[in-house]
Amino acid sequence: MQTEDTQRIIKRFFQTLDFLKEAKVIRGRQTFTRMHGINRWNMNTVEKNPASDMFQTAWLTYLVEDFGISANWLLTGKGNMFINKDTKSAQTAE
Repeated sequence: MQTEDTQRIIKRFFQTLDFLKEAKVIRGRQTFTRMHGINRWNMNTVEKNPASDMFQTAWLTYLVEDFGISANWLLTGKGNMFINKDTKSAQTAE
């Protein structure tokens, strides 16, 4: 069972995927899952039930390394979504 803090991190993970899709950085979630060999159905399960123990912390590193998402923002919800706010037009989602 995931803690409430972890569930907030998971929520930001999915917010980020939605933002990347809307910004046309990725075509959709399946693009992300294929890039990293993630079982798409497991990821869908996590979204529907953030308290489940299926979330993999490595998924966060893919956002940081591949898309310049701020690890600080993913973990705490503070600051900007992107590491370099000048190169991306993102606002904090929380």
